[in-house]
Amino acid sequence: AFSSLAQAQASVANEVYQELGQPSVFLFCPTEYCSSLCSPSPSQSCYLLTLGQELLPGIGVIWTGPKVVSRELSAALLEEVEGVLQRRPVIWDNLYANDYDCRRVFLGPYTGRAPGLMPRLRGLLLNPNCELQANFIPVHTLGSWFRSELGSCAHTDCTGMESAAVLGDSQGPREGTYSPQEALELALNDWVAEINQQALEPGG
Repeated sequence: AFSSLAQAQASVANEVYQELGQPSVFLFCPTEYCSSLCSPSPSQSCYLLTLGQELLPGIGVIWTGPKVVSRELSAALLEEVEGVLQRRPVIWDNLYANDYDCRRVFLGPYTGRAPGLMPRLRGLLLNPNCELQANFIPVHTLGSWFRSELGSCAHTDCTGMESAAVLGDSQGPREGTYSPQEALELALNDWVAEINQQALEPGG
């Protein structure tokens, strides 16, 4: 019934999206969801080109970056993906994911993401470590990165503008000041304080 896999997927996704009343958040994960899965590249992938043309504009498309687990995300790559998909991608960030290798636990700060990415994103999902307690530093430092990005958006028309005004007087990184090392130190201080507080509670 369809000339390609991409056309079939887009048709089904569009139908479900419309049947649900075109919700404000509707995410589609493509078969080619990172650069290493594209042939020969994101901008020249017939599959992604078809999705960009066929998917309704309100549908968000998930992207993990250069690889399934991407050490770095650049504005240039996101610009390329936005061009082919005809929409800003929703980053599905697997930096901390360890569901594929239970021996891997990443306790470092959120890093490798270029400053000024927010205007290129429709959203960002963080895929955490499977161990709940191991995610304090990942989530805390992601918050520091996000606060810095909100500062970058404060004078531009992007999604974080209103939040930037609210958070402007809070402690934390300001525009252009995100430092993974400083974010890690802030997270560690807060984590130790939380651990000490829990130790004082009955049964702690």
